[in-house]
Amino acid sequence: MGRVLVFGGFGFLGYYLVKELLQRGYEVTVADIAEDKELKNKVEYIYCDISKEVDVISVFEKYTFEIVYNLAGFANLDNAIKFPIKTINLNVIGNMYLLEQCVKHKVKKFIYASSAYAMSNKGSFYGISKLASEKIIEEYHKKYDLPFVILRYGSVYSERAYDNNYIYNLVKEAVLQKKIDHKGDGNEIREYIHAADAAKLSVDVIESQSFENLHVVLTGTERMKRIELFEMIKEILNDEVHINCNDSGYHNHYKFTPYSFEPSVSKKLIANPHIDMGQGLLECIRTVHKDEKA
Repeated sequence: MGRVLVFGGFGFLGYYLVKELLQRGYEVTVADIAEDKELKNKVEYIYCDISKEVDVISVFEKYTFEIVYNLAGFANLDNAIKFPIKTINLNVIGNMYLLEQCVKHKVKKFIYASSAYAMSNKGSFYGISKLASEKIIEEYHKKYDLPFVILRYGSVYSERAYDNNYIYNLVKEAVLQKKIDHKGDGNEIREYIHAADAAKLSVDVIESQSFENLHVVLTGTERMKRIELFEMIKEILNDEVHINCNDSGYHNHYKFTPYSFEPSVSKKLIANPHIDMGQGLLECIRTVHKDEKA
């Protein structure tokens, strides 16, 4: 099997993806700004900040990679909203640095970790960065014939502590503080998928040609309201948890579906009076003659 490069391989989802790749016999190189004590001796680790092109270039000079995953960048929606410039630098420009090297080094397939928010008007700068990267990947495929798979992840969770692991942080609050504070009304619907299951599907897509150059949505199979999740946690903890849905602000998160339709409408503004085309061309010709004589 060929060597696989995983940017962000020691992150929330990256940890499970790397484990799945190793289990299936792939040689794995991880490029990340963080290290993982458990995995660092099982993979080749290279420090890399994808916002720095020189870092990205140095990674591709190490080995010949068949498959490249990009799971790096901002994955926390709320943080992305707070830091829009950093979000675009990491999620869009950083991704382009990877694409450039994939083309240069003739990578066989590029796998991009996108989000359901790529097609939502609720994701603010995070969703915008993901959609922009998706379109750029498609254009690299058209121009350079770089095969890709775009994975749109839904509500991924696991038992590991990460700032963007919503369910873990929710359970931690319930266990330690005996409460769940939710800023929505609790009726929001999600389809949760464990990160280990998402990782398995994320490897499946490189072992079949049927997913090539497609967008693949990865979510769980059970639709659940937030309040149902809260009540489940409360029951498991012997009803010793106070649930508070205060609906104080959840406008950057979707309620029932991440998909949004927003038609772009333009207005045509015409100068009246205006310089007609003939007069405009004459002025251009006069200027050219004037510049030539100067």
